[in-house]
Amino acid sequence: MNHIRALLLLSLLAAFPPMSTDMYLPALPTLQTLWHADTATINLTLILFFVFFSVALLIYGPISDSFGRRPLLLVGIGIYMAASILCGLADSVHSLILFRIFQALGAASAASLTMAIAKDLFETNERQQLLAYLGVIVALAPMLAPMLGGLIIKWLSWQWVFFIQGLWGLIAFGGVLRMSEPLKIKVPATINQILGRYLRLLKNSRYLVMTLLMSMCMTPLFAFIAGSPSIYMSHFRLDPQRFGLYFGANALAMMCGSFLCGWLTRRVKGWLLLRLGFVGMVVGGTAIGFIGGLGPMAFAAAMFTVTFCMGLTRPMSNNLVLEQVEQDVGTAASLLMFVYFVAGAAGMALISQPWSDRIGIIAVLSAGCGLTVLVGLQVMAYYWKNAFKAVQ
Repeated sequence: MNHIRALLLLSLLAAFPPMSTDMYLPALPTLQTLWHADTATINLTLILFFVFFSVALLIYGPISDSFGRRPLLLVGIGIYMAASILCGLADSVHSLILFRIFQALGAASAASLTMAIAKDLFETNERQQLLAYLGVIVALAPMLAPMLGGLIIKWLSWQWVFFIQGLWGLIAFGGVLRMSEPLKIKVPATINQILGRYLRLLKNSRYLVMTLLMSMCMTPLFAFIAGSPSIYMSHFRLDPQRFGLYFGANALAMMCGSFLCGWLTRRVKGWLLLRLGFVGMVVGGTAIGFIGGLGPMAFAAAMFTVTFCMGLTRPMSNNLVLEQVEQDVGTAASLLMFVYFVAGAAGMALISQPWSDRIGIIAVLSAGCGLTVLVGLQVMAYYWKNAFKAVQ
């Protein structure tokens, strides 16, 4: 598989989580009114999606190390397509929650195996560049998805949001059908062997600590995703179309950060970029606390800084974590994504509580997580210098 085809297919696969959540964010207030549901209940369509999505990640990775990436992708995407249609046919918040769970179980196959395929096909430097470009392209999904969702709701109905997600799955399914199996060496997959792989990873202190540390960045990001409809549409009184534009600006920040990462890593030491990125998160979070409540433009500008810095650091962070393992790559990628999305689900659950000031909560999460990761990396670099070869 050449670089362009690999990049396009991996972009399709990696975009499953943002396409599955961000496209229907503009519909949440409508569904809340339609089904007379409170914010915490309607947000379960987001939170439980990521909970079951995270659990499924732990299953796909180790099984794919034994049976290959391609068959697992075909099964998972097939489940996703069927569940997307059922979501569009849902007639209550409880049925939508149920079908979203099945949608999550399918989408997890694409998300968990994207980084494993990248490691299968590319060496360290090529992979870091690929992940940076992948971050740029994938950032288009959350940037365009809410705007597209707002237009779909305006001209068609909220049901069509899910039908179009099913079409996205169909396109990805066709791409996987044409893909050759990227895994060259397969390993056995009994229950004991799968548990053994996870046990080996849990004993890998560098991998484990780095995974837990980097996952903290997901908490403010997913808190923003779940809280943005309430902040922009309920608090600032924006319509779904304008909400899509403001949310898209946040995704543009992620794309710009990833693009700059790909350009700068050939010119600047990655270790310096990592530290600058997490300092930027602290600055952005502080700015949200001081000016975020002044209006949608002020909040969007401060959040832009936080998300830009996440985009700048994430390709290097992912590559750095994967560099800590030499075997069980699919399992390692799955556990990494699992921890990421569990941290994200925790952020969503936190922001869904009846806070009087959700903007302040996002400010504290952004600044606090950025500072914690920055300090944690400095401590790790002191004790485990060899762990940072990939960014030196």
